[in-house]
Amino acid sequence: MVRLPGRPATRPPRSSGQPRAPRARPRQRRGTGGSRPGFLRSAVTGRSVAGQVFLLQVVIVLLLIVSAVVAQVLQVRRDTDTEATRRSLAVAETFANAPGTAAALRSPDPTAVLQPRAEAAREATGVDFLVVMDTDGIRYTHPKTDRIGKKFVGNIAPALAGDTVIEHITGTLGPLVQVVVPVKDAGGKVVGLVSAGITTAHVGGAAQEQLPLLLAASATALALATAGTALVSRRLLRQTHGLGPYEMTRMYEHHDAVLHAVREGVLIVSGDGRLLLANDEAHRLLNLPADAERRHVQELGLDDDTAGLLVSGRIATDEVHLVKDRLLAINQRPTDLRGGPPGSVTTLRDSTELRALSGRAEVARERLNMLYDAGVGIGTSLDVTRTAEELARLAVPRFADFATVDLFDAVLSGEEPRPGTSLRRAACAGVRQDAPLYPVGERIRFVATSPQARALTTGQSVTASRLRDEPGWRAQDLERTDQVLAYGIHSLITVPLRAGSLVLGVASFWRSERPQPFDSEELALAEELVARAAVSIDNARRYTREHSMAVTLQRSLLPRNLPEQDALDIAYRYLPAQSGVGGDWFDVLPLSGARVALVVGDVVGHGLHAAATMGRLRTAVHNFASLDLPPDELLGLLDEVVGRIDQDETAAAGSAMVTGATCLYAIYDPVSRLCTVARAGHPPPALVGPDGAVEFLDVPAGPPLGLGGLPFDTAELELAEGSRLVLYTDGLVEDRERDIDEGLGMLSDALRRTPGASPEDTCRTVLDRLPARPSDDVALIVARTRELGGDRVAQWQVPSEPAAVSEVRGSVTRKLADWGLEELVFTTELILSELVTNAIRYGRAPIGVRLLRDRTLICEVSDGSTTSPHLRYAASTDEGGRGLFLVAQLAERWGTRYTPHGKVIWAEQPLP
Repeated sequence: MVRLPGRPATRPPRSSGQPRAPRARPRQRRGTGGSRPGFLRSAVTGRSVAGQVFLLQVVIVLLLIVSAVVAQVLQVRRDTDTEATRRSLAVAETFANAPGTAAALRSPDPTAVLQPRAEAAREATGVDFLVVMDTDGIRYTHPKTDRIGKKFVGNIAPALAGDTVIEHITGTLGPLVQVVVPVKDAGGKVVGLVSAGITTAHVGGAAQEQLPLLLAASATALALATAGTALVSRRLLRQTHGLGPYEMTRMYEHHDAVLHAVREGVLIVSGDGRLLLANDEAHRLLNLPADAERRHVQELGLDDDTAGLLVSGRIATDEVHLVKDRLLAINQRPTDLRGGPPGSVTTLRDSTELRALSGRAEVARERLNMLYDAGVGIGTSLDVTRTAEELARLAVPRFADFATVDLFDAVLSGEEPRPGTSLRRAACAGVRQDAPLYPVGERIRFVATSPQARALTTGQSVTASRLRDEPGWRAQDLERTDQVLAYGIHSLITVPLRAGSLVLGVASFWRSERPQPFDSEELALAEELVARAAVSIDNARRYTREHSMAVTLQRSLLPRNLPEQDALDIAYRYLPAQSGVGGDWFDVLPLSGARVALVVGDVVGHGLHAAATMGRLRTAVHNFASLDLPPDELLGLLDEVVGRIDQDETAAAGSAMVTGATCLYAIYDPVSRLCTVARAGHPPPALVGPDGAVEFLDVPAGPPLGLGGLPFDTAELELAEGSRLVLYTDGLVEDRERDIDEGLGMLSDALRRTPGASPEDTCRTVLDRLPARPSDDVALIVARTRELGGDRVAQWQVPSEPAAVSEVRGSVTRKLADWGLEELVFTTELILSELVTNAIRYGRAPIGVRLLRDRTLICEVSDGSTTSPHLRYAASTDEGGRGLFLVAQLAERWGTRYTPHGKVIWAEQPLP
């Protein structure tokens, strides 16, 4: 250990084998053994460092005492002036504002009234004079009566203007402060002046009496400071052995020469972790910056282990640390073992003989780190291609310079691999991007002699230490293999990706930057990496297969094409969720009477169960819609279906219940332009008027499907032609980052930007505000309303008598002729004759007939009865029962629709 100059000769124990640094012994001066005469002589002469420090400190104390006395005197003077001003001002203002002062000034003899008062006030307050005068400055009062009636000496002009005058003057009584204040009457007019004054000698006497005490305290402080300085200087004298500055400088130069001459690094670190000293060898071994001293050890760019040891200050004996490219043996001892300052002294020795051992340990540690990183970094997603890319990126450049992963095409699509087929390059990573290897996406069929083909066939890894000497590998592609060799790639490890009994593909590791070929230990590491990756790839493959099945099921359950109809101009969008398939669905259902039903629904959850449940609900809606039920009744029946599904699923072991389902059902009639809407826990529809105004329809919410026992309400509103009705699922307006209110506001803003736009443009504008892959499914329908005009509708009221049938036939014949549908006159007369006759015979009034010319010719007969006719085969002896059978044969479709006032029997015929 090297001891700094001037420090006690305390030294930690020296480790075995550690060289002893030369130590300079200072010359002991005579008369400086700590005796008092020697110290006094040293202090007086000032030759030693201790004597110079003593004299300097005594001078500093004297200067501080003189400064304190001067400051006190100045402060006393300032306080005296302040107190004199305050007292004079207080007396003058009090007397000027006293009751009767203003009145006395206007009396015939102001002196007789004010003189006694002024003298009494002066004696009571201790001021030297209190003078009352008129506005011309003529005194009415004064302590000396011979001055009454004479003009006041001082500046009174500001006081006459209503201000206060404060003056510091030297009068017959000495330095004094006089104040002049105005005396005002009730109206604020100045009627006189009052002046009060006091000499500063009468105010500052008490403060000046403190000066002797201050001087005594200063002398005491000087004595104590001198004694303390003497003690400190005496100890410094012992520490420096009476050396003077020149001698200490020479000793420091000797120590510095020894410190930087030894071939062992020396560091001194303070208790707070800052580097105090580092010799040349320490700078070289640790590659320290030039300004390392006085900086914290953690800021010197050292590795965490070495920096932690230096900061800790703990005892260390020949600890081996790998610092940069050197293996150093470090010894460290604290400096405060025997009362020294906190910190530590560290020596460094380059141990090249241990470098090989440390290199092998570092390689083993790096391989363990790679295996750990493989466990946490491969298989972070259930995506086959991404998992293959993670394997390739992990291996480069820590293990190989290039890495490729080739998988069977069936694996990429989620199926089991089929040996004997070609592979596709799924991932490629390298230290450079211009390697002449097969690119990603290339379909590859390896020849039987190649290392990859042998690995796939045998299921065992293959190492090609020298690719230039591998004819089997070069036979794969002579032109490309020559390019690979010319590029510098010289060694290869090929490992099959095995998951159980399945071989999913092959991973190849190539080396070009490092000249040494792959060895057996590196082969074992490659096999371990690939084995972990193969499990993740197989899991991703299984997930891909199940996901594809779920997507296929969901796509098959959603409508592929919308039915043809003329009531609404419709556009729609469906966006799947970012992960998995969901239960969002929609449908467009043509109804009787040229009406159209719109429906959107949402089954909570993702996966096959949600998709299958969605399909069952959509089928149920189709069936209920064919009955021409009102929206509230349809949702009631759908609610019962969901309840039965829950009961059936709960009874099956391991099956999941429907965790939630919502639905919105709307029917639009182009004849009346009425839209009837009901919803079960679904977001409300939006309506965009022809003028671009946006509103969310006030439709009763209703409970979600499956709760049971609660009714559903409907809302009916008339829509102007050209209005756009927007139906959607909650994925459009709600996600993890925003609530539904914010989403509805964003949807409203998007719709306002599309005045007069087509439904297709509206869908595009709305979805442009969503992320590319939403977190939940999104179903969107935009329907623009049309009107079936009066020129395409005809209706009549029919009396409840058989003779009216012929009149109806005549009216219908004429209307068909107007429409140019003479070809349908015969069949239409037969259908209406039968339907009207049945209504007259079996129904109740009122009876009505309506013709609609849409995509088909629609005949409707309504009556007030709720009894529905049934199609049946009539016996040979029956007189009736054949008319409805005849209607079914002549019409393309027919059916019954119930209304609040009865029923409607309708029949459709195709237009010629």
